[in-house]
Amino acid sequence: MGLALLFGLFFFGLIAGMPVAFALGLATVGGFLFEGLPLFIGFQRILSGISVFSLLAIPFFIFAGELMMQGGIAARLVRLAASAVGFMRGGLGVVNVASSMLFGGISGSAVADTSALGSILIPVMREKGYDADYAVNVTVTSSIAGVVIPPSHNMILYAVAAGGVSVSNLFIAGILPGILMCLILGFVAWFIAVRRGYPGEAFPGFRELGIRFIVAIPGLMTAIIIVGGVLSGVMTVTESGAFGAIWAILVTTLVYRELNWERFVAAVVAAVRTTALVMILVATASSFAYLLALYRVPDLLATTVTMISENPIIILLLLNVTLLVLGMIMDMAALILICTPIFLPVVTDLGMDPLQFGVILMMNLGLGLCTPPVGACLFVGCVVGGIRIDQAVRTILPFYAAIIVALLLVTYVPFFSMYLPSLMN
Repeated sequence: MGLALLFGLFFFGLIAGMPVAFALGLATVGGFLFEGLPLFIGFQRILSGISVFSLLAIPFFIFAGELMMQGGIAARLVRLAASAVGFMRGGLGVVNVASSMLFGGISGSAVADTSALGSILIPVMREKGYDADYAVNVTVTSSIAGVVIPPSHNMILYAVAAGGVSVSNLFIAGILPGILMCLILGFVAWFIAVRRGYPGEAFPGFRELGIRFIVAIPGLMTAIIIVGGVLSGVMTVTESGAFGAIWAILVTTLVYRELNWERFVAAVVAAVRTTALVMILVATASSFAYLLALYRVPDLLATTVTMISENPIIILLLLNVTLLVLGMIMDMAALILICTPIFLPVVTDLGMDPLQFGVILMMNLGLGLCTPPVGACLFVGCVVGGIRIDQAVRTILPFYAAIIVALLLVTYVPFFSMYLPSLMN
């Protein structure tokens, strides 16, 4: 009864239109009252949930991404990608994917990727004769690179929810899967562009390519500072995030000189808003997870799954399908905090490393950002592209298929997510 009440109140809050964090809070209060537990335990869980040193890195990563979006770094990365791969048939589609891989590896946010690169590339693609649905679909699906390729503040949330998982190892584990996914997406973008007869761009020459690379180096250094500082052991995740934000301010004001006061204020406001949303989710999800553990939900789920099948291949497939469906209807950050304590014990019983499951979780829930009914990246992309969601969804299936192929490879071939961490360790 208590478990039914917990999930009943949670879904009631969602249906009533509450923010996810408030729905979690409502369900948690109902569960504590039903069980006769003192409410101060819930407040203790809230405080302990957000009193984690690693979480301090999240506002720095978000702020650095907003600064780069406002300060011209994204535009220079797009020019670099266009010089490198824009000569291919339908090259702007491949440029879009390559730009997402570069910018996503710096901003760490899929929504920021969609907003920044979409505002730059979608109008250019339409001007060059590309269909609006194609431009939006490429931009939206390639933005998932921001949650898989490090640094990613969502990976920090997973590390906190999983407990004992190294953030630096998790960052390393996401590199190969992120590149693999972008390569498959790039191939699909090229194939569709060829079938539709889109043109290619003239190759600007190696001299121009070199110039654009040199111009983009200060922006690329942001990722090197953040990721390199963590992997080298010189800085903690939080310290690297702080240095990354400072570097982004210096580059966008002193080198590129595009970050004026108005843009700086816009970056601060956006970063504060996003950080507040994430922290409220972490706080309420911590109390919710306490009740999940009290009701032994992970054990119940493991028993249910093994009743359906004892084949690890089938079990992992069922978990992927479950995560994909959940990602279509709920916010990513909330799902990371809710699903990790539920599903992680199941996959570790199968012998899967928590690092591999973390990457799988990022890819599954990242795909949810691109799918209706609550896909934030899909909404942003359609607004920027000036088309309706149903117009984009009609032709987006090949791009979904590309991400699912990459997801299945990462799920069943541990090499992709575990090879680099094994080398580093």
